[in-house]
Amino acid sequence: MEWEAHARRLADAVVRPESRWWKPIAATPRHVFVPRWWERAPGGRVVRDGAADVEAWLKSAYADNTLVTRLGPVHADQAEPGHRAPPGSWPTSSSTLPTLIVTMYRHAMLADGCTTLVTTGTGYGTALACHRLGAELVTSVDIDDYLVQAAADRLGAIGLHPHTAVCDLTQKLPGEVDRIVSTVSVRPVPISWLDALRPDGRLVTTITGTGLILIADKKPDGGARGRIAPTGAWFMAARHGADRDDISPSAPVWEAADGDGEDVSTSRYPLLYVPDSWAVQSMLELEIPGIEHRSQRGDDGGRTVWMAHPDGSWARAHADGPLLSPTVHQGGPRRLWDVLERIRDRLNTWGDLPVYGSAVTITPDGQTTLSRGPWSAPL
Repeated sequence: MEWEAHARRLADAVVRPESRWWKPIAATPRHVFVPRWWERAPGGRVVRDGAADVEAWLKSAYADNTLVTRLGPVHADQAEPGHRAPPGSWPTSSSTLPTLIVTMYRHAMLADGCTTLVTTGTGYGTALACHRLGAELVTSVDIDDYLVQAAADRLGAIGLHPHTAVCDLTQKLPGEVDRIVSTVSVRPVPISWLDALRPDGRLVTTITGTGLILIADKKPDGGARGRIAPTGAWFMAARHGADRDDISPSAPVWEAADGDGEDVSTSRYPLLYVPDSWAVQSMLELEIPGIEHRSQRGDDGGRTVWMAHPDGSWARAHADGPLLSPTVHQGGPRRLWDVLERIRDRLNTWGDLPVYGSAVTITPDGQTTLSRGPWSAPL
């Protein structure tokens, strides 16, 4: 298969020709790592088989997009082409879009000679790190033994042989390294990462439930200090077992969220679906972790949004138009919409929110705090 021209075009789309990342992208056959994937289609995602349509395979593999390879416990490699996923299945593994992989590696400052631990996924990001640093300096880990073995086989097929290991990313890591780059999200930063980092080593990850990229350097006291990047990214949460439960932890709350509730009010702001604003969602998630969000548009142009939390708290807001103030119903032990309103008050008063660009402090025992001016938030 003639893939080289496609890889070069992808490299041109992601970085400038003088970038140190141009050659790794141009030299890596991404299609090898994604022989099958879950593609969006009317009614839900379906499995696409690259070999059955080589032109579509090359088009998908060499676009700067994320390709989902696993939904719930079902990997696309192990499903029949055309198989349709059950509604509501969660993506649990993917080939991250190359721009974002390179962004994470740039934050990590991967210098020549750096021993680096990365997360496996399909193995494509591992391949880029191997081309940049040398495979002998790269360790690739995942909790799923199938993913690790499939990635190792595909890496080997293109002549790359990094160290690989099956392990829970939030537990003890194999060996000591100069860099840790995680393309799955965690909360909090695992203390095992501090143990695995060499002095002056750097870790880069995202905080679960937020769009926040955390960058921190290990300090002599065993802790770490750094910052939140000024731009965000979203990654799947780290799994602690081979499978992830597709059942929402807030499932018992959703039925109550259609009721009248104990509190009914009119919002002073137009309706907001929280996931449409990364900064707002990040602030809300830092204050109340674990809120789930839903949205529905009516045929009449109205829109309803819901928030639900496993502790039984919920909020429902409906507006008949995009600029109209919604009616808000709330119930349970906490008033989720009130917290959201306070965040929007701050945004409107100060013109921004303090999450992006905030300082990060990680104590030697793993306590992580974000701060900016008088604002602070523990993880």
